[in-house]
Amino acid sequence: MFLLRDDISDIVRQLQNGAIICYPTDTVWAIGCDATNETAIARIAMLKGQMPEKAFVVLVSDLEMLRTYVPRIHPRLETLLAYHTRPLTIVYEKSQGLPPGACAPDHSAAIRVAQDEFCQTLIKQFGKPLISTIAAKLNMPFPSTFGGVSSEILGAVDYVVKYRQDDKTPHEPSSIAKLDRHLELEFLRD
Repeated sequence: MFLLRDDISDIVRQLQNGAIICYPTDTVWAIGCDATNETAIARIAMLKGQMPEKAFVVLVSDLEMLRTYVPRIHPRLETLLAYHTRPLTIVYEKSQGLPPGACAPDHSAAIRVAQDEFCQTLIKQFGKPLISTIAAKLNMPFPSTFGGVSSEILGAVDYVVKYRQDDKTPHEPSSIAKLDRHLELEFLRD
């Protein structure tokens, strides 16, 4: 089990102190930090070479945590999230409690309820959402396994999670969707 290889409480302490981590998600390996820490988010943007107006994906542990950061979740989305079996990131029109660096300029936020046990445990113990951005520089291919994460990325983060480093199963980024003006699900990335 992952708790034998990674000390979750140590990772939580580091996140509380503004650390940037490289960690496996329910999709691909990601760079992450406290999604409410503007300074840590800015460090990730610099590391990736990402423009400030481009939002990051935010991971929450469950629907209860999602409700903390999204003032109104359409019932259609709530039902979808309760029964969807693949990782699905939803872009919500409005968010609350997230700093500008975690959101788009229009205050929308791309948020995913983590389906991976490690991520859920980490986020629950941390008590706040995490930034989850592909562990690669902007416009570079995503690493489908830990072996695909560049040494530049690994050397720039404060902590590299040990869990799933030896997993050779290739993973893909999540689908991204939003409700359009007709309240139909529109896929932005499938």
